[in-house]
Amino acid sequence: MKLLFGFLVVMFLTFQFQLWLGEDSVRALNLLEIELDAQREINDSLEERNRLLEIEVIDLKTGTEAIEERARSELGMIEEGEKYYLLID
Repeated sequence: MKLLFGFLVVMFLTFQFQLWLGEDSVRALNLLEIELDAQREINDSLEERNRLLEIEVIDLKTGTEAIEERARSELGMIEEGEKYYLLID
């Protein structure tokens, strides 16, 4: 009977070790959940960036205002009758 009880105690301790500290333990699961949350945040920010880029692409394809705005800011485009001032620090 002592042998059976000793065997059961050893098995119980082995299973407890595997549950809390082993390769597929609760600790490993918690670490994976933290990584998953971080990846979800990254994915959400990338989805928002992609959504904004998609809106910009649609605007550039359909309207002339976005093209004109981009030409003014990036290329220094001015219309007839406008004066261009260059401010130097």
